[in-house]
Amino acid sequence: MAIDKVVDIEDLPSKLETLRESHRIVHCHGVFDLLHIGHIRHFTAARKLGDILVVTVTPDRYVKKGPDRPVFTESLRAEAVAALDNVDFVAINNWPTAVEAIRLIRPNFYVKGAEYRNADKDHTGGILVEQETVEDVGGEIAFTDDIVFSSSSLITRNFSPFPPQVNDFLASFRNRYSVDEVVGKLTGARKLKVLVIGETIIDEYQYCEAIGKSSKEPMLAMRHLSTERFAGGILAVANHIANFCDSVDVISALGEATAAESEFLAAHISKNVNATFIHRKDAPTIVKRRFVDSYFFTKMLEIYEMNPCVLCDEDNAELCKTLGERITDYDLVIAFDFGHGLFTPRSIDLLCSSAPYFAVNVQANAGNLGYNTISRYRRADFICIAENEMRLEARDRTSDLTDVVLNVAGRINVSKVIATQGKLGCLCFDKTDGIYQVPAFAAQVVDRMGAGDAFFSIAALCGAQGAPIEMIGFVGNAVAAHAVATVGHRESVDRASLIKHVESLLK
Repeated sequence: MAIDKVVDIEDLPSKLETLRESHRIVHCHGVFDLLHIGHIRHFTAARKLGDILVVTVTPDRYVKKGPDRPVFTESLRAEAVAALDNVDFVAINNWPTAVEAIRLIRPNFYVKGAEYRNADKDHTGGILVEQETVEDVGGEIAFTDDIVFSSSSLITRNFSPFPPQVNDFLASFRNRYSVDEVVGKLTGARKLKVLVIGETIIDEYQYCEAIGKSSKEPMLAMRHLSTERFAGGILAVANHIANFCDSVDVISALGEATAAESEFLAAHISKNVNATFIHRKDAPTIVKRRFVDSYFFTKMLEIYEMNPCVLCDEDNAELCKTLGERITDYDLVIAFDFGHGLFTPRSIDLLCSSAPYFAVNVQANAGNLGYNTISRYRRADFICIAENEMRLEARDRTSDLTDVVLNVAGRINVSKVIATQGKLGCLCFDKTDGIYQVPAFAAQVVDRMGAGDAFFSIAALCGAQGAPIEMIGFVGNAVAAHAVATVGHRESVDRASLIKHVESLLK
């Protein structure tokens, strides 16, 4: 039976040991999310190189083709491959790449498809590492040359998780922009010199379970289960960008941070992020503590630890001096104004007048609602705010969003504007190109916290390279799909994963 061919990967070495003396071992590895004729011919050609064909399958948790993938579970994918007569053993890999599997199997030939022959097109860099590993264990890499199909293309066009209007948009978008054009903006960001400025926030989740109503008060009683903390605010933004740029500079503010807080933040900043902190003398480091029902993942209460006042004169002078000395050194300056006192009229004026390419996001939240709007900034090259923030600026709850965006854009010296709309995607405006609606690509939503920040972080990189506004919105929505699929800032948006997702959407 086919299922008998599926073995635990740790058992493969012992099963292959006696065969190895008189048989050549061939190894193939992949996702194989939708088994098709291209895979079958690939396995047939690979088997001709040896006597025993071993196929390892990427586990569900490491499939990086978008939050809606894989379509089929790892056990079903393994069973489908094992049903082929020319496959001898199938195992589900335990690791993100094939490297450890190659070391266990020690194949005579490790075989990839023709699309991997040009290593420059592998954005993960994995093929070079795999080649080095197979040569280290005494084997060699080989490539098959036959008809090539894309599982991603077949799935996107025939088993799409999206509603018809999203599929229609993707079909139309493919006619206007190629995969290489979009991916080029993501890979081209590497050499950008980027400065990000904004508040450092420690986001804390207190996971609880409800145990009942208090006996003496009309109050829900909860039992604490665990705590999870994230480097949030501008540090989460910097960590996203650091996956796309060689280095990122940060200017931010900490309060009177404890040693434990300082150690935590240092441990949660990417190595290629260079941070300069102003230490506020009149405030704590901002902590946003959310109490979360662990069963339903429902946020029930949020508590802010902060001083909402603006920087004192001494701290503001230090901030403006630092900005003034460095701001013109960058290709892109990104301001995330969370509205908790870091940005003053003086620093805002400096940003608006001196940043070479200036992208800004101004947020309305419980700590500043009504007091922090985009009109604080008289000029920007690119602004990106949520629909409710756009309407708050326009003081307009009911008009068509297009009219609201045009209203706001007309009052600020800005060429590109995006209003994010959650599950509806985003509305994009360019003074030259006009209005575009881009739908959302999120198939699953785990946690929305920070999704807008992630969207804008990578969208701004595309904007600074002159990408069309519709393309910027497309990339932003792809980023948001990754962001809402993880809890808080547990994972930053990974460049290779995003590129694979873009490729899967556009194939």
